[in-house]
Parts: sequence; structure tokens; C-alpha cells
Amino acid sequence: MIKLLLADDHQIVLDGLSSLLSKERDMKIIDEVPDGELVLKVLATKQVDIVILDIEMPELDGIETTKAIKETYKTVKVLILSMYNDEEFIKQIIQIGASGYILKNRGKEELVDAIRKIAEGGQFFGEAVTNVLIEGLRKPKNLQEKEEVILTRREKEVLGLISHGLTTPQIAEKLFIAHSTVETHRRNLIDKTNSSNTKALIRYAYKNGLVD
Repeated sequence: MIKLLLADDHQIVLDGLSSLLSKERDMKIIDEVPDGELVLKVLATKQVDIVILDIEMPELDGIETTKAIKETYKTVKVLILSMYNDEEFIKQIIQIGASGYILKNRGKEELVDAIRKIAEGGQFFGEAVTNVLIEGLRKPKNLQEKEEVILTRREKEVLGLISHGLTTPQIAEKLFIAHSTVETHRRNLIDKTNSSNTKALIRYAYKNGLVD
């Protein structure tokens, strides 16, 4: 029996996954949670074979949660289920030890295949994900180079805290600076990276290796 833990901050997604996977005779859903911190709490008390994670979650996102799982629960496998079909995200997920990455717009068959293959000790990256990686390898070298953005030490600190989900008051308190100063750094970061908003800034930061 493959024991699963589902994690997504959208209840409708959890309901859909639970409905699909509970029909599989060789799978059992141990728990369903909305964020990464709760994933770690469940793993501390229950036996789980595979955690199915979303990338974007409150508290700890999918990337930070995967890192924590691989550091503390080395036998637990991670399957990322996301809408991001981004080469840098996928590469980062592979580097930190996830066993699979598939897109949310794929069908049940691919999800079930991924779970079974990972449970057997393998890896699974969906067809669309694999195509993105292949296209990345085919790009001319000059197109693969990351755009250089020069950030100050303080901007890097603020960006790191933003990427970990901290609010302006929390960042101000942690760095001992005014709320207005945090917002100034946020605007400067958005301008320097040509991002449309904070969420786009975070995506850019991960994509271009500006944060760990």
C-alpha cells in the first residue's frame, strides 16, 4: 500500500486529488494539509511514503518544504504537482531531491503512473516537463545565460525574506528598519527585475538564482 500525504493551499485541489486517488486500491491517503509546516508536523507522527506538494503554499512553499523533507525524512519521496512549467523551477526541484514533477493540467493517468513509479524507487517527470528541459538544452548558450541584476546587500536580505513569505512588518522587525524602508526596497527590487508585482518578483528571483 502506497501511503500518501497531500499538500495544497486550495481545498478544491485537495478534494479533487483525494477523490481521484482514494479509488486506487494500492494507495492510501494518510492526510491532507494546506501548507508546508503542517506537512512536517504530519511526517513527525505518521508514516508516509510519498508527499504530493504544490509549489506555492503559505508558511513553507513547496521548495522549502522539499528541502526540509529531504534533510529530515530521507526515505520519504516528494512529487511536485504544479502549474509552473518553468525550466529553472524544474531544475531546482531536481537539485533539491524531489522524485517527480508533473503539471496540474495533466490527467489522472499521469499522476497515478508517477506515484507508482516513484513508490518503486524511480523518478517521474511528466511529458510536458521533460519537453521543457529538452528545449532548455537545445537553446544556444547565449540564450541560456541569466540576466545580470546587481542588488545591494540589503536588497538581497529583503528579497530573501520576501521569498520566504514574510510581510512588510515582519521584515521591518527582523532587519530593524522602518516599514517605509522595506517598501522602498520592495519597489526597487520590482523595478530592477522588471517584475509586475511581488509574486512575479519571487518567481524571477527563483528563476534567476537570486535566492536559495
